[in-house]
Amino acid sequence: MALTQFLYDPFTEFDRLFDEAFTSRFRPDSDESRPTTIRPKMDLVETKDNVMARFELPGMDQRDVNVEVRNDRLTISGEKKIQTDEGRFVVRERSFGRFARNLQLPEGTKPESVQAQMQKGVLEVTFPKAPPEQETKTIPIQGSKPTQSTPPIGHSKK
Repeated sequence: MALTQFLYDPFTEFDRLFDEAFTSRFRPDSDESRPTTIRPKMDLVETKDNVMARFELPGMDQRDVNVEVRNDRLTISGEKKIQTDEGRFVVRERSFGRFARNLQLPEGTKPESVQAQMQKGVLEVTFPKAPPEQETKTIPIQGSKPTQSTPPIGHSKK
């Protein structure tokens, strides 16, 4: 089953790269306490019966992370707080701010069937795969039989 086919949004990575490129260039240096939006990296692992989503949340505690299921959507959200009591930043490369990631769950997923655990800054959320009746099926296209046609321009029959 190609579960990741409907869970992965190819524009998400593009949006993240675009946001990083412009916010890092135009962020005022003096506004070091302003929170930014972060996007935790995610892996999806498919087993025989389940799908596991792993999110990298380095330096975060599980009490700062929310896992919610609503209308067959899994939402992971939270905030990585900046530590400002240490003085002024000279170099700041670590990310801080709010985040939210959404995944479409198989239709009819019961919230009690979703399990989450967090260890060493990695959140693992497990949920059941879609039942066979919900899997993607390829439908053949019916039509008339192909007819003899002229070859495309630039090609000649030999």
